[in-house]
Amino acid sequence: MYDDYYRRGGSLLGAFLLGGLIGAALGLLFAPRSGEETREIITERANEYWNQGVDVYNTGVAKASDAYDAGKEKVVATVDSARVKLQETVEKTAPIAQEKIESAAEAARRGVNVAEEKAKKGVDVVAEKTAKSTPPAAEVAADA
Repeated sequence: MYDDYYRRGGSLLGAFLLGGLIGAALGLLFAPRSGEETREIITERANEYWNQGVDVYNTGVAKASDAYDAGKEKVVATVDSARVKLQETVEKTAPIAQEKIESAAEAARRGVNVAEEKAKKGVDVVAEKTAKSTPPAAEVAADA
């Protein structure tokens, strides 16, 4: 029977609490006090529990707010630190990068100049060969 109870999804603690609540309710109903006295006691206890609940809630809100503020401060400090480190890194590497860019630009200019010279030489060679292999205009006119 005990195993069947667990298979159906119940728990021993739930049954114990339910029994306690039923016992408390029956105890209040059959107590030797008057109904008015019992209601006053219940009201006082309910107010005590309510106040305790409000205190727990306020404490939780305060702790959550403190944790949020502490986390926010930590994030701001971390971001500021990262920003400073990034700025330092940029300041260190920017001149090196500028130097490399200027060096690459100079190499590209030299390459363009060399290519231009070689192209001119190539054009000159082609012009010479064309001039040697093409008969002068007078010869062409005489052959005609």
